[in-house]
Amino acid sequence: MGQARENHLRAERSGFIGRDGAPVRLRGTALGGWLNMENFVTGYPSAESTMRTAVRGVLGGERYEFFFERLLSGFFAEADARFMAEAGFNAVRIPVNYHHLEDDARPFEVTEAGFAHLDRAVELCAKHGIYTVIDLHALPGGQNQRWHSDNPTHLSAFWQHRHFQDRVVHLWEAIADRYKDNTWVAGYNPVNEPADESRQVVGPFYRRLVEAVRAVDPWHTLFLDGNTYSTEFDVFEVFDQPPGNTVYVCHDYAMAGLAYGGPYPGLTRGVWQDAQVLEEKFLRRTDFCRSMESPVWVGEFGPVYPGGTDGDADRHQIIADQLDIYRRHEVSWSLWTYKDIGLQGLVHVRSDSAYLRRFGDLVAKKKRLGADSWGTDGTQPPEITKPVQDLLAREFPDFDPYPWGRWDWVRTLLQTIMLAQPLVGEYARLFDGLDHDELAALADSFRLENCQVRQPLLASLVADCLDNRASSPR
Repeated sequence: MGQARENHLRAERSGFIGRDGAPVRLRGTALGGWLNMENFVTGYPSAESTMRTAVRGVLGGERYEFFFERLLSGFFAEADARFMAEAGFNAVRIPVNYHHLEDDARPFEVTEAGFAHLDRAVELCAKHGIYTVIDLHALPGGQNQRWHSDNPTHLSAFWQHRHFQDRVVHLWEAIADRYKDNTWVAGYNPVNEPADESRQVVGPFYRRLVEAVRAVDPWHTLFLDGNTYSTEFDVFEVFDQPPGNTVYVCHDYAMAGLAYGGPYPGLTRGVWQDAQVLEEKFLRRTDFCRSMESPVWVGEFGPVYPGGTDGDADRHQIIADQLDIYRRHEVSWSLWTYKDIGLQGLVHVRSDSAYLRRFGDLVAKKKRLGADSWGTDGTQPPEITKPVQDLLAREFPDFDPYPWGRWDWVRTLLQTIMLAQPLVGEYARLFDGLDHDELAALADSFRLENCQVRQPLLASLVADCLDNRASSPR
């Protein structure tokens, strides 16, 4: 045990110490949309479980299993790990949906087969000198109100039901026991972007969860997100003393880089955005972490490219400015995200791929209806959204729902639920009649050799990673 403790990456004051005992700055990306699928990443509407149920209904059990196994195998393979290592990345965050590890029909029974792809990713990354951070991105009941926690509603039931919380503690005990001796696992990100409206449950739950994980695995670093999508850190006051080897995670999306972003530098929704503003916001978001004298890790950042081209100079300038901030403050970071169908990924599926030839019209319809909130500005279709927004503003001027107010609440209900869920059937029907070869071609569209790289983004990331090579953990 003593040797394992020495060889594990650990958080030490304001930096990380690698498995070789040398200081290391973690820099890399996240496998968003892989073991936790997201609608903008692979093009389906609504939430993952809703989509999977509909596709299974069309394909049947055997062809359903074939397609998704082929998709997961090709989405992240050795070529991807090699590509990341050659870019200078030394860390990969792996978002995981609990459905891979536990069945709702059999709670508290950990599914051994569900670890297969996670084990494979950890091993491939280790082979190429890359640390991994295991991130539970979707929890039973939904730890937040959004689609990315596989939540088909706008309610977060996880915080209302002790049963869901018990299952997550049990699941993390199993994960920690599995990886406790693996020195290429940098640590655990146990709850992605929690959003407890009461603000009464999340703190005590974290204390319970940390104690349970530490009892099984006292060595790995814990990466803890604050409440309300990692913006409120007073929840950690429940600890009598701060747990050691712990990082308080910052997600650092730039306002100008979102789908509704304006010119950069310039005004976005009437608010000026430039490098100085980005730095001020970053410092506010990381104030708690720095006050605890723990390393700063930006678990997610990165603009979207709604035009779908490599020529968006404003968005690439945002990345360049953020990387400059992180470099000057010696911050570790994880880009969101690695691979998708073209909105945000460092790597994306080609427009002439079998997948986009099949689903391109539906993706365009989703964009027209604003059904993927991450890729739209919240106004589509204006003949529907504007009257409803105006009605709520007129009739309920004081209505300010959690977490982001009336405007976002309406957008969530109208676009990501009311309009998205009927689209699920349309997506699933596009699988109708496809044989194994056709399903394989769709899945293989996500293999690295069939994708293209967003070169300006890669160039910026590689430039920041150059000094990794001098202190590589390999």
